[in-house]
Amino acid sequence: MIQFPRLIADFAALPSWRLLRWLPLLAVFAMMAAPPSADAATRRRAAGAYDGTWNVVFATTRGNCSSGYSVPFTVFGSRVSSAGGGRVSGLVNRAGAVAVRVSVGASRASGGGRLAGSYGAGSWSGIISGDRCSGTWQATRG
Repeated sequence: MIQFPRLIADFAALPSWRLLRWLPLLAVFAMMAAPPSADAATRRRAAGAYDGTWNVVFATTRGNCSSGYSVPFTVFGSRVSSAGGGRVSGLVNRAGAVAVRVSVGASRASGGGRLAGSYGAGSWSGIISGDRCSGTWQATRG
């Protein structure tokens, strides 16, 4: 069994020029013992299976709203945001469940659903150009 106090005392007693040859080994041990930087840990945690730009096409099933309009979304980690064309905010969890709010001018809608691979689908409801409407949405990544 190694006695660490004795080992440290023997190491400290070495002449300083002999300590230099141990410096590379000590540097390797120090790097192995140091925790990863906060930035690297944050980037790993933030990256997600659903990252990328999604094109979301909306279909109206109830109400007097037009169908077939689309809004690009960006997913990064658990956050959903706009990729252009209105304000988009929302969250997606690791299982792919997504909840989103969209506003374009005076029109506002919220929806939920699921993403899986490069495809997603769900439902939405809101007030579009003054009319209360609801329907479904489909999304493709890329």
